[in-house]
Amino acid sequence: MTAQGQVQANKTLYPAATTPAEARELADQLLKVMSDLLAVIEQETELVRAGGLREAMRLGRSKTELSGHYVAAVGRLKASQKFMQATAPELLATLHRHHDVFRAMLKVNLTVLATAHSVSEKIVRGVNAEMQRRSMPNTYTAAGRRAAPGPRHVTPVAVSRSL
Repeated sequence: MTAQGQVQANKTLYPAATTPAEARELADQLLKVMSDLLAVIEQETELVRAGGLREAMRLGRSKTELSGHYVAAVGRLKASQKFMQATAPELLATLHRHHDVFRAMLKVNLTVLATAHSVSEKIVRGVNAEMQRRSMPNTYTAAGRRAAPGPRHVTPVAVSRSL
């Protein structure tokens, strides 16, 4: 799809604001969605930090729904940017400031999630290594070195991703 075709598709998906009232409504909608999404993300971050992974995973549905609303609001904002720049530049500047805060909070959340992922991966790898070590026979070669186990002695660990 060409750039012009993409712009046309965005205009039909996300109708632009054409009046100051619509621009204000769009801004309010975007601020509310960002606020609601931040509340869920902050709750998820705290739960993951506290080790409450099950509870954090339960927030996935509302996080996905709010993310969809956020994408739609941002799409409308992009479609309305020229109009808002001409009629309400201070409103657009306010939205940019709020969005910067929003991105900073997302960065914190992503860092916490990446850390939890890294820690859990290290734990699983450590458990796997210990299980492999215990299941391998201790045999030695004629030179007195430990023999490498054959492939039949290496058993994979199966992990269920659902809690």
